[in-house]
Amino acid sequence: MLTVVLALSAALSNASASVLQRRAAMDESGGGTGPGQAARWLARVLRRPTWLAGAGLLILSTVLQAAALKVGSLSLVQPLLAAELLFTLVVGSVVFRRRPDLKTWLAFAALAAGLAMFLTAAAPGAGRSTADAGRWPATAGVVLGVVAVLTVTARRVRGAPRAALLGLACAVSFAGTATLLKEVTGRLADGLGAVLTTWPVYATASLGFLGFLLLQSALRAGPLAASQPALTLGDALTSMALGWVLFAEDITLGVRVVPEVIGLMLMGAGSVGLAHAPSVSGSWDTEPDTRDGPGPDSDRAVTQGC
Repeated sequence: MLTVVLALSAALSNASASVLQRRAAMDESGGGTGPGQAARWLARVLRRPTWLAGAGLLILSTVLQAAALKVGSLSLVQPLLAAELLFTLVVGSVVFRRRPDLKTWLAFAALAAGLAMFLTAAAPGAGRSTADAGRWPATAGVVLGVVAVLTVTARRVRGAPRAALLGLACAVSFAGTATLLKEVTGRLADGLGAVLTTWPVYATASLGFLGFLLLQSALRAGPLAASQPALTLGDALTSMALGWVLFAEDITLGVRVVPEVIGLMLMGAGSVGLAHAPSVSGSWDTEPDTRDGPGPDSDRAVTQGC
């Protein structure tokens, strides 16, 4: 239960950070097209209280995720982070005064039900707190190889297929980052000083930065509806595989595969539906809500965050 609470708190914190930083971007007037104007615009945005609050929440989200990985399994924590989409819809709808329509609420219900069904059927086990050192080289090679293949393949296509491939590459990177973060938290018993002298800390930062770059590429390559399902499902499934290989985390199979597959299908459908919602995709400025009259920022462009 503690793992669930910490993971959901991390998802809520990350969703709130995204919404607040998008709010700051909306509230700031356009910065022009030149590098100097863009730099001045960015400097103004970074000083806004809403953006700073979002940055603080991002840090809090990382701490909560690390705490969840410390006390629970990778196979449970990472799928739960898919709840970020649900929280983004709720928080974004309140902040931007956008009332979700029926299709969006159905997508919300599909993702929530699918996540609950999948995790209940899979019943991930706790596993070990640290991995067998001998398994890291081969696992790292596979993870980096998959990311490389997906990235190279994405360069050969355009539009939605490219966004989906880059989203999947990003998901594998994020799953690898979470795996390394769990290794770091498992070594904290040796003391912070000892942990800072080992390679997982720096590998976590490096792979996390790669995932961030891939996420930006996926968002630019095509619609969020193409990349989001790959991000949501790819992260969950890759994390479970890495948890099984490195930390001996058990996943229940057998007859439970049927509800697990149904849960994954619902999660995918819900991800697609929520990706179309303005509160999640960040397209508030392109679809003004006229039911309550135009808001004070309805004529301003939004810079989509991540």
